[in-house]
Amino acid sequence: MNVLWAPWRGVYVMAPKPDGCIFCDALAAGDDRGRLIVHRAAHAFIMLNQFPYNSGHVMVVPYRHAARLDALTGDEAGALVTVTALAVRALEAALAPQGFNIGLNLGRAAGAGVEDHLHVHVVPRWVGDTNFMPVLAATKVLPQHLTETYDRLQAALVTTSRAQVQLDPKHPDRGC
Repeated sequence: MNVLWAPWRGVYVMAPKPDGCIFCDALAAGDDRGRLIVHRAAHAFIMLNQFPYNSGHVMVVPYRHAARLDALTGDEAGALVTVTALAVRALEAALAPQGFNIGLNLGRAAGAGVEDHLHVHVVPRWVGDTNFMPVLAATKVLPQHLTETYDRLQAALVTTSRAQVQLDPKHPDRGC
């Protein structure tokens, strides 16, 4: 069995939780850089995780405060997938990861730190990105400061957003 050991997240886990919703508060603050919001789309936004598992760890969040996937409208659910794909392309351009972990933690039992506002985690991965430091020293080495990651990812998002092509629903490359 493999174990994801992340003791540096203890700062987040043990800290008192603020009143309100971190995502709604970040949106309302009007300080995207300070709140680590790197991109706003029509129904969802991309935000760097302040306590990342890896450099470039972002969350894709619908604007509307909803705890469940079935509470989203079709446009919101579609945007969640579309903006997640955009985040992946931008992270590939900005950081050249070799893979990704992408997922939702719905409910406290599933590990949701924010239970009431669903969000998709996108974690870039590199072969060998885990090493002895977390195990022996209870320390995660992140090779990049959050502000540098923010700048690189935001620049990649501008380029990636311009290049994004919406496929015609009847296009043969669309799939099933």
